[in-house]
Amino acid sequence: MRDTRLSALARAARQARAGEFGTAWRALPGGLRDLARRAGRGLEQGLARLRGRPRGPVPEVAEPSRGRFLSESFAGPTGQRAYRLYVPSGYRGRPVPLVVMLHGCTQSPEDFSAGTGMNRVAEAETFLVAYPAQTKAANQARCWNWYSRADQGRESGETGVIAGITRAVMAAYAVDPRRVAIAGLSAGGAAAANVAAAYPDLFAALGVHSGLCAFAARDLPGALSAMRQGAAGTPSGAPVPTIVFHGDRDTTVNPRNGEAVIAATGGRLIRREDGQAPGGRAYARSLYADAAGQPSFEHWVIHGSGHAWSGGDPAGSYTDPAGPDAAREMWRFFKEHPRRR
Repeated sequence: MRDTRLSALARAARQARAGEFGTAWRALPGGLRDLARRAGRGLEQGLARLRGRPRGPVPEVAEPSRGRFLSESFAGPTGQRAYRLYVPSGYRGRPVPLVVMLHGCTQSPEDFSAGTGMNRVAEAETFLVAYPAQTKAANQARCWNWYSRADQGRESGETGVIAGITRAVMAAYAVDPRRVAIAGLSAGGAAAANVAAAYPDLFAALGVHSGLCAFAARDLPGALSAMRQGAAGTPSGAPVPTIVFHGDRDTTVNPRNGEAVIAATGGRLIRREDGQAPGGRAYARSLYADAAGQPSFEHWVIHGSGHAWSGGDPAGSYTDPAGPDAAREMWRFFKEHPRRR
C-alpha cells in the first residue's frame, strides 16, 4: 500500500511540473485529496485559472526610446536559461542598480516586461532589468518550480540558475553590488522569495506580488494547500527588506500569503495608510520596522483587485491598470534599501 501511494505521489509531481495541475490533483491518493478538499473548496478551479490564461501571441513590447532590450543566455552547474536584459540609454559604464524580475505562469520575459512597465521605470531612473525565462521543458506552463525542494536551495536547481544569471549580468556590466534586488509575480513571486532567502548576500531587497513566502511548500500537496489557504513558510533570521503587493480579491493565490510574507520577516507594524490610485483602486499600505527599528517592510493590499500586477499595462497579461503602480513603488522601495551588510 505504501509503495502504491508513493508511486501516485511521484506521478502527481511529474504532472504538476508539466503544468497539468488538474490531472495532478486527481492523481493524488484519496486521503490526501480529501485533506486538501477539507482545507477549502474550489482549489482545482483556482489552479485552472492559473494554468488557463490566454496564451495567444506574445504582445509587441513598446520599448522606451533608445534603451536596448537584449536577448542573452546563461549556462552553469545548476542549469541553463535564456533571459532578456534591459539596458537603459543612460547607462555609461558607471555602477548602476540591477533588478531581477521573475514572470508568472504562462508568461514570458517579453510579456512580463510589457505588463509591469518596469523597463519604462528603468529608462527614467537608469538601472538594469534582467528577466530570466522559464522553459517548457522545466514546466509545461512555464511556472517557476517554487515548491520543488530541488529548486529551492543555494546553488541548487532554479534558485542557483537565477543567482547565476544575476552574477553574469554583474560581471558583464557595471552594477552596484549594494543595489541588486529581485521581484516576481505569482509563481515568480514565490520563486523570488526563495532566491532572496537563499542569497541574502547577493540581493539587497525583495518584491513579492501575488506570491507566497519563502519555502511555503516543499512538495505538490503542500503547494496546493498553500495556494488555497495560505502557508507560513520558514522565518529568516535576517530577512532582506521586502515589499509585498496582493489583491484582496485574488482567488488564485490566497491573500493570506501576502500577510505571511510580512509575518515571516518578524517586522513590527509602525504605520498604516489608506489611499486611492489614480486608476480608482483603493489600497491599504502598511509599514513595518526591522529589529533595529528601521522601516524595512511594506505590505500593500489592493482592494477589489484579483490575481494581477497592480498598475500594470494591458499590453501584458495578469495586469490591473486601476491599481497603484507596483513597478514604480517597488523601484522606490529598492532605491531606499541598499544592502547594509
